Amino acid sequence: MILTGPQIESAVEQSDIVIRPFRKRQIAPNSYDFRLGNRCCVYTSKVLDAAKENSTRTFTIPKGGMVLRPDRIYLINTEETMGSTRYVPIIRGRSSVGRLGIFIDVTADLIDLGSINQWTLQLHAVHPVRVYPGMLIGQVTFWQTHGRRVLYAGKYRSYLSPVPSLAFRDYEK
Repeated sequence: MILTGPQIESAVEQSDIVIRPFRKRQIAPNSYDFRLGNRCCVYTSKVLDAAKENSTRTFTIPKGGMVLRPDRIYLINTEETMGSTRYVPIIRGRSSVGRLGIFIDVTADLIDLGSINQWTLQLHAVHPVRVYPGMLIGQVTFWQTHGRRVLYAGKYRSYLSPVPSLAFRDYEK
C-alpha cells in the first residue's frame, strides 16, 4: 500500500522516513517532490562496456543550469538525502519534467529498503533541454512492506552520488 502525503509527513516526523532537507510544500497527495542536485557525472566513451569500468567526468552544474543533450545519459544526484528502513521508495519524474521530454530512471525506479542517501538519477532527454540545480525534478512514493525486512547491502552503498554503473563488478570472480 502506498503512503499518502500526510502519512509521509508523519513518518518523517517519526524518523521512519528520512528526507533531508524536508520541505512541507513539496508534499503531494501521495508522494514527495524532490529536487535535482548539483553534481553531474557523464561517461567519456562513446561506447560503454557493461563488463568493464567505464571512464567518467564529474562536474558541478552551474546555477545557470546545463543543457541535457539526447545523445547521452546524465547521472545527477538528488538534492535531498532520502530513504527508509521501513518503507520502500519508488521514484518517478514529475509530469512537468516528462512534458519537457526528460526521462528519469526509466529502468531503475525502485530504491532498496535501507538505501538512505542522495540518489543517483539517470536522466535522458528526447531533445535538448536546460535543467537547473534545485529544480523540482521527480517524486518519490513510499510503500509498506510485508514480511521480514532485509536492508540494502549492495555495491552502491558506500558512494557519494552520483555513481556511474558498477555492473562490471557482476563479472568479477
